[in-house]
Amino acid sequence: MNKVVIALMSGILFGAGLAYSGMADPSRVQSFLDLFGTWDPTLAFVMGGAVLPMAVAWMIKDRLTSPLAASSFDLPGTSKIDRSLAIGAILFGMGWGIAGLCPGPALADLALAPKAVLPFVVAMFVGMAAHRFIPVSST
Repeated sequence: MNKVVIALMSGILFGAGLAYSGMADPSRVQSFLDLFGTWDPTLAFVMGGAVLPMAVAWMIKDRLTSPLAASSFDLPGTSKIDRSLAIGAILFGMGWGIAGLCPGPALADLALAPKAVLPFVVAMFVGMAAHRFIPVSST
């Protein structure tokens, strides 16, 4: 139960941060990507503001023997940049640029503008299901 409460509180904090910073607004994200038009640097400041607490969290993690809600840390290992990673990053970036949404803000936007964001969320879940159930070779 402790894990569920921590996950819920983390999600609420993340969603509140997205809403407060304006990053749940697709037009703000698209304006950040529009370098030669009406460029809006806000997203750079939000990302920069996330680096400091994350750096502190990594320093704290190094001093802990286990996380608060699990018996051990379960961190992904470092892997090489391969074709699947590159294609996935390109597809993610294209979708982010076209829609102005990525998974976190899209879910937060379901509460703010459900009709506008629902097609994106449905497509996102279809893509997740396809990734899970369709085997992909990374050669």
